[in-house]
Amino acid sequence: MSKQEDIFEQGFELNTDAADAPAQSVAETRESRSEDRFSDSMTLLRRIPVTLTLEVSSVEVMLADLLNINDDTVIELDKLAGEPLDIKVNNILLGKAEVVVVNEKYGLRVLEFNAHDFNDLTP
Repeated sequence: MSKQEDIFEQGFELNTDAADAPAQSVAETRESRSEDRFSDSMTLLRRIPVTLTLEVSSVEVMLADLLNINDDTVIELDKLAGEPLDIKVNNILLGKAEVVVVNEKYGLRVLEFNAHDFNDLTP
């Protein structure tokens, strides 16, 4: 290999490395910006209120039966006494809990909670 070819190859290699370096830093910058936007979005999302519901059970009733309900009516539910209750967030089932009393107020003790289903909260 001649000295000119050797210099050309070295120069070519240097140019290739130089071309790759800015591309890497641009990619890193884009990734960093994306992470920053994700972090900002998560901070914003954490402040959005949602409705947490502890559901004993639900039952379908005929409208005619509903119209006959009065103060002494008892409606049988399909859940057994003592069974864990459903934790719902914006009407999406995310876990199970039991009722407890804390400082003379009702509370809930979480028995299981599936935070992976948070994606289901979006329309």
